[in-house]
Amino acid sequence: MSSNSPVELALFRVGVNAVIFDGSRVLLSLRRDIGWWNLPGGGLEPGETVDEALRREVREETGLEVELERLVGVYSKPQKNEVVLVFRCRVTGGQLSATEEMAESRYFMPNELPRNTLPKHRQRIEDALLDRLDAIIRTQATSTEEDQRLLDVE
Repeated sequence: MSSNSPVELALFRVGVNAVIFDGSRVLLSLRRDIGWWNLPGGGLEPGETVDEALRREVREETGLEVELERLVGVYSKPQKNEVVLVFRCRVTGGQLSATEEMAESRYFMPNELPRNTLPKHRQRIEDALLDRLDAIIRTQATSTEEDQRLLDVE
């Protein structure tokens, strides 16, 4: 491959997640494809900025409009060549609704998250609850399959 190949240049996928609180409760969405609860978010599309991607993903997955407040953390997922930026966001409009990707979205108390909440997302919520001014930097090296096996053992 030549050094100008887009495949060589695109070594990492960039993802974004929104941590949205309603008082003390945090918003999670239930994915139709895998049956896990997770934070709203997804990957950046070509030509899209981080804030555009996050607002688009939240709108597509929950029906809500949001504004980014601050960066919670940067999460490296080396097994997927992915970096995820997690932002605390606040709702500015829209209406919570089921979507093509999500069977439902609902607010939960952080100590009462559904059992089938993605472990990586649990950690991101815990990090947001620390309410730090500086961003947390973490490696989240387990695969979804490993997370599922852990859940099956509990």
